[in-house]
Amino acid sequence: MNFQSIPKIEAADKYIDIAIKRANKNAQAIAKKAAKKTKDKLNKVKTIELERLKIIKSSLINQLERILKNFPNLDELPDFYKELVKTTLEYGKLKRSLGAINWARKSVKDLSNKYLIKIKRTMHIDSIIGYRKEYLGRVCSIIKQVKRDFFNLEDARRIMKNYPCVKTDMFTVAIAGFPNVGKSTLLAKLSKAKPKIASYAFTTKGLNIGYGVFEIYKKVQFIDTPGTLNRFEKMNAIEQQAYLAIKHLADMIIYVFDLTEPYPLEQQMKLYNKLRKLKTTIAYLSKTDVLDKKVMSDFLKKVECAKNIKILKKEITKKWVAKE
Repeated sequence: MNFQSIPKIEAADKYIDIAIKRANKNAQAIAKKAAKKTKDKLNKVKTIELERLKIIKSSLINQLERILKNFPNLDELPDFYKELVKTTLEYGKLKRSLGAINWARKSVKDLSNKYLIKIKRTMHIDSIIGYRKEYLGRVCSIIKQVKRDFFNLEDARRIMKNYPCVKTDMFTVAIAGFPNVGKSTLLAKLSKAKPKIASYAFTTKGLNIGYGVFEIYKKVQFIDTPGTLNRFEKMNAIEQQAYLAIKHLADMIIYVFDLTEPYPLEQQMKLYNKLRKLKTTIAYLSKTDVLDKKVMSDFLKKVECAKNIKILKKEITKKWVAKE
């Protein structure tokens, strides 16, 4: 799902200005054509004003429908995205704003049709001009009644554009562990992803995602999940995304242990045991090339761990087949 493609939501006045400018521009062209076809002033004025009103109606409805179409149907979102929306936005407020835009769309349509009939039926130029002014006032009022909802939707769009683009129906493996233990490096080895990797803690600024094909010739989605996944309400936005990805997307977890970093093994074990209760978990020992052999040997006696990529891939395949 791609939230980055939702276009910017403008202020209410912008949509009104666009509609009126289009109408005025086209009305001039219609006036020239009408002048060639008839000398009847009533019919000429009626033709111009009907066209002006139709353009305003079409412009406003198209713009409002585009907003509704570009925003996802909240009730039909996969669980991961639905909970992400509820975590990062005021879910009820967002639904109300989308409902308000839909109300405005219907109201513009109904009002426009009503005034189109009025103008078609009248036989007086003054009445036509009066109806046009009356219509403009009322249609602008409809759009301005939901001006706050345009702002609400733009605020929501700015947040949603930072949502990760994940495939919710693909077999997914989450890579978890403490910051700077080698999760991004492992992601790059397991997939075609080229995450940005630095030498300081907490390098991952979002959910890094990659894809790999295994021996069973099926595509796997890998998600590098940052953070230590402590109490949800205390997590930052990216850590919350990571937790929700593990909860709703992951079919399996690779937990990365690192014995070279200043994170106590006790803390790493605590997080490992926490994640094992959630999903099938494979332990992986990183940075084995710089580890003291005795330290590594002692650790592997305590924890069953894959110590290289080849072994890790076999473990993923084995547990994947077992799950199916």
